[in-house]
Amino acid sequence: MSIVVTGATGKLGRHVVEQLLEKVPADRVTAVVRSAEKARDLADRGVRIAVADYNAPESFDGLFAAGDKVLLISGSEVDRDRVRQHTVVVDAAKAAGVALLAYTSAPGTLTAALADDHRGTEQVLLASGVPYVLLRNGWYHENYTENLAPVLEHGAVVAAAGGGRVSSASRADYAAAAVAVLTGEGHENTTYELGGDEAWSFAEYAAELSRRTGREITYNAVTPEALTGILTGAGLPEPLAAVLAGVDASIARGELVVSTGDLSRLIGRPTTLIAEAVAAALPA
Repeated sequence: MSIVVTGATGKLGRHVVEQLLEKVPADRVTAVVRSAEKARDLADRGVRIAVADYNAPESFDGLFAAGDKVLLISGSEVDRDRVRQHTVVVDAAKAAGVALLAYTSAPGTLTAALADDHRGTEQVLLASGVPYVLLRNGWYHENYTENLAPVLEHGAVVAAAGGGRVSSASRADYAAAAVAVLTGEGHENTTYELGGDEAWSFAEYAAELSRRTGREITYNAVTPEALTGILTGAGLPEPLAAVLAGVDASIARGELVVSTGDLSRLIGRPTTLIAEAVAAALPA
């Protein structure tokens, strides 16, 4: 039996594989990647490498085996038909008779267009009959802390979230939840609504940045339409900009507040605070 992680060299996948290697022997871990070169360091540590692509169904032929536990990390190409991509993996998992297929989805409360592919994938997975876990990941701290340069340059956090709050957590937190499911028992056919222990507002986020930098960082609340224009002006494709602005509109409606406590219970510790993520991301 192998624990198989798709998208294993991606930002979340890397965290998952690293944490798995703390719990199970490397030869029990299979990293599914599009480029073997990017996974050379994992291969050197004894991880099995499988080269496959969501856009090439034949690349998944024979990749899984009966009894495997699989983590399907959702594709990052929001302009592609991600349901079709994910169905490739679900079909291959069903054919092999895997023991579990965990999928990184979106919060059940999220109505933004970003959630459409996740809902479609969930329907495919549930209809397949494969034992499943839905890991409905909330927003990541890194969605903000990895893009601090323009915030610091202009002294402003710009968002279309109004006074809405976000129950974000770190990628490492969400990875730990996936690892708990993949290495534990009794998670079959379960849905987990995952988010940070403490929700925060963008005004509070700006205040934390101000405190950490010693500079005045303000929160500039704009409309979703204005944010779409700002993002396209910065070089993002208009469809992606509209999707991101739509998430902010959902935040304003309270759709990214997750109060289940599922994440901290799964990982056995409190989730990482946004203040900790800010401190780690700022230049020394």
